[in-house]
Amino acid sequence: MTTRKDDASPADPVVLSIDVGGSHVKIMTSTHVEERRVESGPAMSAAQMVDAVRDLARGWSYDVISIGYPGPVRENRPSRDPAHLASGWVGYDFSDHFGKPVKVVNDALMQAIGSYEGGRMLFLGLGTGLGTAMILDNVCHPLEVGHLPFRKGGSFEDYVGEPALEKRGKKKWRKAVAAVTECLNAALLPDYIVIGGGNVAHLSDLPGNSVRGDNTRAFAGGFRIWKDPQLRL
Repeated sequence: MTTRKDDASPADPVVLSIDVGGSHVKIMTSTHVEERRVESGPAMSAAQMVDAVRDLARGWSYDVISIGYPGPVRENRPSRDPAHLASGWVGYDFSDHFGKPVKVVNDALMQAIGSYEGGRMLFLGLGTGLGTAMILDNVCHPLEVGHLPFRKGGSFEDYVGEPALEKRGKKKWRKAVAAVTECLNAALLPDYIVIGGGNVAHLSDLPGNSVRGDNTRAFAGGFRIWKDPQLRL
C-alpha cells in the first residue's frame, strides 16, 4: 500500500479524472486530452480498479484524483456496492490506496458538473438505468429519483433504462423519456435540463426545456471538482 499524502493540493493541480462504469473504466487528466480505458465488468472490485488505473495512467503525472462512482456516495466513499461490478466498494478509502487526495462523487453528478452553465440545472443520464443530479446555484446534489414510482408499479428507471429500450423498442422508449422528463421538469422546476448518458444518442428530438449532454463531460466535471472554487459538493 502506498503512503497516504496530506489532503493539501497545489493551487492549480493536475487532475486525474476517473469515470467508473459497468463495462469500462475511463480516465483522462486535465493536461492530457487523450482518453484511456480498460474493461471493467462484474468481476472488478475497488482494489482491482485502483490497480487497473495505475497501469492505465503510467507515464502521466497528476496531483489529485476525481472518481465518478456508479452508486451512492457518502463522506467521500461509496455507500453501496454498484449493481454491475463486484462487491468490496463500500467504505473503500481511495485516497489511502492511490496515495493522492481523492474526491469521490456519484457518476451522474460528475457528468452534471461538467455540463453545468449556472442557475438551476437538472441532469438526467440515460444509461443502464437513470442517473440523476441537480445543481442549484453551484450547490451540487446527487439524486436517486430514478427509483420513484411511475406507471403500473414501475419506476422511472424501469421505463427509460437500457432494458426498457431493448424490450419496448425505440418508439415507446422515446415517448417514455419525454414523459419522464416532463414529469421531473414540472416537479423540480429547473431552469434547464441536460440529458446525457450513452443512450441520449437514441433521441432524435429532445423534450422541452432540455439540451443534449455528452459523456465526455464527465472528465470535465472531474477537473472542475478541484478547480472551480464556486462549486459546493
